[in-house]
Amino acid sequence: MFTIEHEFDASVITLVDEGQTPLREDITVHAFDTEITFEQWDPRTDSVSKITLSPEQLRDLTAALNLPEGIYRSPTE
Repeated sequence: MFTIEHEFDASVITLVDEGQTPLREDITVHAFDTEITFEQWDPRTDSVSKITLSPEQLRDLTAALNLPEGIYRSPTE
């Protein structure tokens, strides 16, 4: 399951793990014009872990999920 909310400066997507146990904490994605952040609560450290990607990195990640093993270069490079 996931939700999408549009805020003033970002689109916010929340991904909820509904798979087999053990379930993972929700992931929140904030999509801004210049960066995309992924946040997830880490109960082991009692803090939020955050990863920030550029739009180009997100594009490459999306493409990589559908490609076989190998080394690839973005079409814009």
